[in-house]
Amino acid sequence: MTRKSKTKPGNRRRSRFTLVILVIICSILLGGTVGLFTAYLKSAPTLDQVKLTQQFTTHIYDINGNLITDLYRENREPISIELLPSHLTNAVIAIEDSKFYEHHGIDYIAFGRAILVNLREGRFAQGGGTITMQVARNLFLTQDKLISRKLQEFLWATQIERKYSKQEILETYLNMVHLGHGANGVEAGAKLYFGKSAKDLTLAESALIAGVIRWPYRYSPINNPDIAKERRDFVLSKMLELDYITEVEAEAAKNEPIITVDKQQRTFNAPYFVEYILDELLERYGDERVFGGGLRVYTTLDLNMQAAAEKALLAGIPDGSVDERGLTQPQGALVAIDPRNGHIRAMVGGRGEDKFNRAVQAYRSPGSAIKVFAYTAAIDQGFTAADIFVDEPMEYVLTTGESWSPRNYGGDFYGEMTMREAVEKSINTIAVEVVNQLGFNTVIEYAKKMGIKSLVEQGRVNDLGLSPLALGGLTKGVSPLEMASAYGVLANQGIKAEPMAIIKVTDSDGSILEENTPDVRVVLSEETSYIMTDMLRGVIEKGTGRSANISRPAAGKTGTHQDNRDAWFVGYTPELVAAVWFGADTPESMVYKGVQYGSWHAAPIWRSFMQEALKNTPITDFHKPNGLVEVMIDTKTGLLVSDMCNLPKDEIRTEIFIRGTEPKEYSPRCTASIWDLFSYY
Repeated sequence: MTRKSKTKPGNRRRSRFTLVILVIICSILLGGTVGLFTAYLKSAPTLDQVKLTQQFTTHIYDINGNLITDLYRENREPISIELLPSHLTNAVIAIEDSKFYEHHGIDYIAFGRAILVNLREGRFAQGGGTITMQVARNLFLTQDKLISRKLQEFLWATQIERKYSKQEILETYLNMVHLGHGANGVEAGAKLYFGKSAKDLTLAESALIAGVIRWPYRYSPINNPDIAKERRDFVLSKMLELDYITEVEAEAAKNEPIITVDKQQRTFNAPYFVEYILDELLERYGDERVFGGGLRVYTTLDLNMQAAAEKALLAGIPDGSVDERGLTQPQGALVAIDPRNGHIRAMVGGRGEDKFNRAVQAYRSPGSAIKVFAYTAAIDQGFTAADIFVDEPMEYVLTTGESWSPRNYGGDFYGEMTMREAVEKSINTIAVEVVNQLGFNTVIEYAKKMGIKSLVEQGRVNDLGLSPLALGGLTKGVSPLEMASAYGVLANQGIKAEPMAIIKVTDSDGSILEENTPDVRVVLSEETSYIMTDMLRGVIEKGTGRSANISRPAAGKTGTHQDNRDAWFVGYTPELVAAVWFGADTPESMVYKGVQYGSWHAAPIWRSFMQEALKNTPITDFHKPNGLVEVMIDTKTGLLVSDMCNLPKDEIRTEIFIRGTEPKEYSPRCTASIWDLFSYY
């Protein structure tokens, strides 16, 4: 007889309760899992957030297309995948993601295999990442080896594949990969290792580039050539396995020796000029675009002239002492401009020991180089090069009520002379008298319209005075760039061309972002400009600037601060104007090793630069306008002389006048002898 077991009512209730609890727990776990998965999916980026943008190197070129320097945080040069050889793209796919064209961003088989390896190794030995996942990680995520980051890779990779084609993704990857030694992307890598563009790589070179990607330091042929060869051959074997190449091609490539070029140092020419244009570029395009936008900046600089400028300046300025900042004193500057269009051809802002650009940022006393503006104003206002002035002690009452007597360098006075002679000899007293007759405002007006922007016209201390405008003792001073630009007006027949440094800027695709043309305007008459130029030619040919003679038509002016704290020479030919300055950063009299330095040392620097800069330029003369006349004058009176005048030859010369301003009377000193009269008749 079988007895049926009976479950007690209490036990049945407990079982039902337990079942309910289990159901609730499972529901919570399932709901949580679903919730987490839903939240995970919701964390996926939108397609608008997925943008395959990278930082590319900005290149700066000179007027002849030569590279001046590169600007970058990451050295990366963009190249279109259409330009790359198929064996390069196939090599990368073979070694990095052989299923690239088959998956949709995630290779689950490779990822599962990586998990098993990682579990066996007890560490992240493999990542199982596809090319698309690497793009996602490098552009949008961190490099942390975390499960959460890997899950984010899945989402980003999926969205990338939804938005972009395989070719676009692969192009991004090829331009992105780090290849060691500061090179990013296959173009920079090809130039680093082989000195050529990626589009010109051979099969063997392409396999080496592809092999470096996984571990740049270890597989670099520069660091480990033997290991690099093993890695390259492994890539070639993978390509053979995938039918990308034939066995014959593989063997031939494996037998090819690895020949790399010497690692090139980063090109960095004309540092002061680069810093000068960098300020403009940052203002217009911002930090990210300048250092990562792959811009192409085409400038006015001529690297050959730049080299000549650096050599001439550094060879010409004396070596004094080293100051508390570690800078050698004196410092100097040289800036050269094409007066016809304002193109800055050369710019040196110092010895290269600091970033302070003295060609632009240093404002110093121009000394007698300031006299050009007073004399230009005088000629334009009706004075002539033949007008007679007297170099003698004079006393002026200043606006302060004090008396002031200007002195010449050396302390001597020379009596009567023409304006031309006063310019050639740089006579201080006559320059002061010219300013006094013209008035301060007139001289300032001419200086400003010729390009001097640093004059101080307001305040208790200003430049409205005889000494500042005649002798250069300015309140703030002038920069070499200002002086070169202002003198360029005379070289360019009265037409001012604003200094310019950037001709064109394009983006990485070649689209033009800006294209600049010269900013020119007429500020002086051709006649005034020519007469001033002719007088300044005399400065070089027989005046204070004889050491600047370059054996071709040239004009210029010396300038020395009265305490020998600043030395200048500013001069020009029809094709080029250059300003040279040197002096201690903290102004002091320049006496080094017992030698007194001044403008007579600046002029040879100018000569050395101009001779080298213009050695391949045909010799041309300054254009002479039609509105001029030439007549013979008595240099002691400035009046006409006849062909029969019996004055000494050194007291007679041909002078140039703006038509209508030439003298109408004959010199009373000029008398003809009876023999001259007979020969005349």
